[in-house]
Amino acid sequence: MNATASQEEMKPLLKVENLLKSYTNRTLTGHREEVRALHGVSFSLLQGTTLALVGESGSGKSTLALCLACLEKPNSGDIWFEGTDVVKLEEEKRRTIRRQIQLIFQDPANSFNPGWTVLEILTEPLQLQRNLSCDEMRLRAHLLLEQVGLSAELGEKLSSELSGGQRQRLAIARALTLEPKLLILDEALSALDCSVQAQIVNLLLELQSSLGMAYLFISHDLAMAAYLADEIAVMSRGEIVEQGASVKILKQPQTKVTRELLAAVPRINFSPREASKA
Repeated sequence: MNATASQEEMKPLLKVENLLKSYTNRTLTGHREEVRALHGVSFSLLQGTTLALVGESGSGKSTLALCLACLEKPNSGDIWFEGTDVVKLEEEKRRTIRRQIQLIFQDPANSFNPGWTVLEILTEPLQLQRNLSCDEMRLRAHLLLEQVGLSAELGEKLSSELSGGQRQRLAIARALTLEPKLLILDEALSALDCSVQAQIVNLLLELQSSLGMAYLFISHDLAMAAYLADEIAVMSRGEIVEQGASVKILKQPQTKVTRELLAAVPRINFSPREASKA
């Protein structure tokens, strides 16, 4: 590998600098009050790696996810994606970037049209691209189902007929339709039971290995974050209060917030990914 290629690989896929986001709420007495959701958030994410963003409810994790997915605009700060500051882009150009950043929620059923079949859900993003025939789109949809471990026979079923694990696999398949470079998983495993969680995590690791995607894994579960991520960033009250390699965060927590999150986990077993870094 030449030096130029090595330098390119080391450039962050995503770089967030001093992000600020606040909302204005009206109180019961009619007064306006500012609620600060993000305050000075900064971090970087390399291609093909996973950063886990961990914190309690209300810490700002989901607001950050919406800003990164170009679904909310921050009050100030910068979001650099492949060297382009998406915050400063016009809406049309931001829409192009948005296709490269896909967001998967806790309950994918809420983002699916209940009257659509699995194939219709998967081919909708392809129809918007208008560069594939119907047969090509169906073939692509079947390949995506296979890629996430679902049978092509499920193509004619409604999403409501699928199990929770199957719906989450379908959400991942739909996110992969436009070949994104970044997947944001916002509490995407928390509604699943432990055995299904393990299956989806293994699927995510396999997909990352084969496709080279980066993940931003958002969770309140420090154990799951440690299993999946290369690095962990701990959020509290709209700020990142601690960040580092997963093993270091688990073994040497520096903040009270992190220690409290660790105390809520009965036992953490190191994953092969973490053990290789220990």
